[in-house]
Amino acid sequence: MAETAIEPEIEIVDAHHHLWDHETPYGRYDLDELRADTGAGHNVVETVFIDCGSNYLTTGPESMRPVGETLFVTARADTSDRTPGAHISAIVSHVNLGLGQGAGDVLDAHIEAAGGRFRGIRHSGAISGTSEVVSSRGEPPADLYRRPAFQAGARELAARRLTFDAWQYHHQLGEVVALARAVPDLRIIVNHLGGPIGIGSWARRWDEVHADLRRHLGELAACENVWLKVGGIGMSRFGTGWDRTVEDPSSDTIVDMWDNTVRFAIDTFGPSRCMFESNYPVDGQTVGYVELWNAFKKMSARYTPDERSDLFAGTARRAYHIG
Repeated sequence: MAETAIEPEIEIVDAHHHLWDHETPYGRYDLDELRADTGAGHNVVETVFIDCGSNYLTTGPESMRPVGETLFVTARADTSDRTPGAHISAIVSHVNLGLGQGAGDVLDAHIEAAGGRFRGIRHSGAISGTSEVVSSRGEPPADLYRRPAFQAGARELAARRLTFDAWQYHHQLGEVVALARAVPDLRIIVNHLGGPIGIGSWARRWDEVHADLRRHLGELAACENVWLKVGGIGMSRFGTGWDRTVEDPSSDTIVDMWDNTVRFAIDTFGPSRCMFESNYPVDGQTVGYVELWNAFKKMSARYTPDERSDLFAGTARRAYHIG
C-alpha cells in the first residue's frame, strides 16, 4: 500500500538521480517522471543529476562525446527553472580521466555547455571480478583509480574545484582511499553507501559483507576530502531480494534492513559529510520514492534538527556548491 510522506516540511535536495528520454532497463525517466516523483509528497526543492550515459554526441572526437549529456540535461534544467517543482541545480557528467591532463579540455567544454550548473564528473570503477554482478560501462580495470594518468586527470578536476563521484563496490573501496590520498585537493563523493554487493558469490553473506564495508568506511572517513552518499539501497545487486517480491517494501521494511548500516555510515563520516540520495529511477525498480524518503526520515530521527538538515539538503548543497 502506498504511503503518505511523513514530515513533509523537511527540505530535501535529492543528491543523485538520472535522466533518460528513451526506454532503458529502468524505463523512460525524463523531467516529467522526475517531477512526478519529487512532487509526490516530500518537499524536494532541488536535485543533482548524475552521469548515466544519456544522449552522448554521436560525432566528433570520442573524448568530447559525453558533453552531449550535459547539453541534454542543461535543457531539462532550464525547463525545471521555468516551471513549478524541484529544480535540477547541479550536473555531474562524465569525462575519461584516463586522458590525464587532456581531460581538462573536456571539462572546460562541459563547463561551457552547462550554463553554470556543471559541478563535476563520475568515472565509475565498479567491477566485481565475476560474471554474476554487472560492472561499470566499459569494464574498467581493477586498478583504475591508482593509474598515474587517471590521477593526473583527477588533478584537472581539483584545479577547477570540481567534484569526483566515485562508484565502485565495497571490496574496491581501498582504491578510493588511494585516490583520496594521492589527490588530497579533490573532493570525492562516494556513491551508494560504498556499494555492498549481496548477490552471486556474496549472497547470504550480509554480515560478512557489511563488516567489510564498515572497515573500509572507517578508512575513507579518515580522508577529509571524502564525502558519502547514503542511498542506492534499492538496487537488486545489494541483495535485498525486493526485486523478487510482489509488492514494494514499506518504509519500515527498508528501515529494518538498512538502519544499522546507514546509521554506522552517518556516525562514521558525520552528518556534515553525508547526504541522502534517491538513485532514481534505478532504486525505483524495487522501492517507492515516497517510501524511500520516509525510511530516510525514520533512520535519521535520532539526529538533531541541524544534523538532519545537513543529511537532507545542507551537505549536498555544500558538496556541489549549490546556491
